Amino acid sequence: MSPPKSNGSYNLARDLPQPDRVSWRNLTEAERTEYIKKYAPLIRYIADRLSVRLPNHVSREDLFSSGTLGLIDAIDKFDPDRNIQFKTYAEFRIKGAMLDELRSMDWIPRSIRRKANQLEKAYHDLEAIYGRPATDEEAAEVLNLSLAKYHRLLDDVKSISLLDIDTFHNPLPERGRDNLLELLIHGEGPDPLTLLNLHEARSVVAQAIDKLPEKENLVVSMYYYDELTMKEIGAVLGYTESRISQLHTKAVLRLRVRLRFYFEHQSS
Repeated sequence: MSPPKSNGSYNLARDLPQPDRVSWRNLTEAERTEYIKKYAPLIRYIADRLSVRLPNHVSREDLFSSGTLGLIDAIDKFDPDRNIQFKTYAEFRIKGAMLDELRSMDWIPRSIRRKANQLEKAYHDLEAIYGRPATDEEAAEVLNLSLAKYHRLLDDVKSISLLDIDTFHNPLPERGRDNLLELLIHGEGPDPLTLLNLHEARSVVAQAIDKLPEKENLVVSMYYYDELTMKEIGAVLGYTESRISQLHTKAVLRLRVRLRFYFEHQSS
């Protein structure tokens, strides 16, 4: 199946209907194919949101193909008796399949990972000193870079700023992706300690987002909660798409620092 053409608004992906609960358990091959076609805009929407942070050599078609497999997996495993929307469940499965594909490609060069680690360390050290998020000027000075080179560095590492469900694996090593996914979606399970860890992890993320600089906080809110594209956020805030991408990269790197600090202390 080829990726559907862009309509520029993603309204199809945002307004997908809940599938019929009655017939779900006994889908025919034709009905199954129809659901895949109906939810193809959701695959394209997620692929587009990921692809803006990836280097040019990563094929959007590869993301779409892996996302299609994720959608099929969602169709096979969705339980209509659970009190969740299929679209929510499918989003987890589709994005997870795409991220698995990216990891298997080992598409991030070591040099980029090293630069991202340097940035994270600079943010961590400066925040420890000043008790607040570091400014661009402070981070650039610590890294011995001009502001122009610092901004180019942000562009270089934007592809590594992908927060995904595996971020939550460290305090829950006994849980697989499927079990953890169920807990995140349903918020229930037999292990109260696991649920407590998840609740605390969510709180850490929420607190970290609240402490982000105002513009980064807005970008995170509009990108992850309002589900706007980088271009749409730029239009709202009056910035270029590239500038929004830089703000997003800084925000995610700061959040990674907070999460890593939290998980390291959880395991110590």
